[in-house]
Amino acid sequence: MDRRASELDAVGGSGVLQVTRNLRVPIDELEWRFTTSGGPGGQHANRSSTRVEVRFDVVGSTALGPRQRARLLERLGPVVRASAGDERSQVRNRAVALDRLAARLAEGLRTERARIPTRPPAAAAARRLQEKRRRSELKRQRAAPPDGGE
Repeated sequence: MDRRASELDAVGGSGVLQVTRNLRVPIDELEWRFTTSGGPGGQHANRSSTRVEVRFDVVGSTALGPRQRARLLERLGPVVRASAGDERSQVRNRAVALDRLAARLAEGLRTERARIPTRPPAAAAARRLQEKRRRSELKRQRAAPPDGGE
């Protein structure tokens, strides 16, 4: 299997990485690097380049709009990386790395909704004050009588 075919397999055969509803990154804009992964696996792990690192150049991307580019540069920097070496198969590691890259990009593009301050309802304020009065009365009944009793 050639390199391009396995990359297409890792993204479902489409040739693009769907990051969000509005952002689709062509696979051609991603840069791949393969190294040997450590850990268990014996000679297979020592000799096979199964660890995958994928890089995305935010500055040079044609898929990003100006606001998306500015937001990613501010939050993630000019290059976004993701790597995977969890699996013994390079193809599975490619898919994992692409998922991680998409998640990082989506998180970098996510905008926080502005909180709209609200007031508590009048009924809630009335309940709170009623409870305060009840607690106050309960504590006043527990206290010793003010005239000194004995």
